Amino acid sequence: MMLPEALRRHWPLAGLGGLLLLALSWATLAPLGGGSHELLLEVPPGARTAGLQVPAEIRLTRGVRDVLLLRNRDSAPLAFGPVDVAPGREFRLTFEEEGEHAYACPLVAGGVVRVRVLAWPDPGLDRLRWRLDNLVQALRWLPLRGPDA
Repeated sequence: MMLPEALRRHWPLAGLGGLLLLALSWATLAPLGGGSHELLLEVPPGARTAGLQVPAEIRLTRGVRDVLLLRNRDSAPLAFGPVDVAPGREFRLTFEEEGEHAYACPLVAGGVVRVRVLAWPDPGLDRLRWRLDNLVQALRWLPLRGPDA
């Protein structure tokens, strides 16, 4: 069996294209991973004076990651909506309904944290879009660490 001339000439590029197509197929059809249903929102020591850096919108997905874990490492209590988290304690907010929720939090710029709860993504383009959105959010909010850390 003879391969077409273009495929023989550009086999590295064709191989890369095949791998990309395979990865996209996996991302659209593979089941969503298990693991923890929690998304950690940690208040570091000194946040009362320096403020708390959080995304403008926290995205959760029902059935995959639907628990917001509030961990207070500061020396002052954390007010998050109707909840007060004592210093050194943690509190889990479980979300069972889809929708958008706004919580008052004085440590955040603007004083409001928005939590958006999404539906379980169906296989296909919805699941691919969900995976890409999660990747972008994870890369955007990577913790900054200096060379000494």
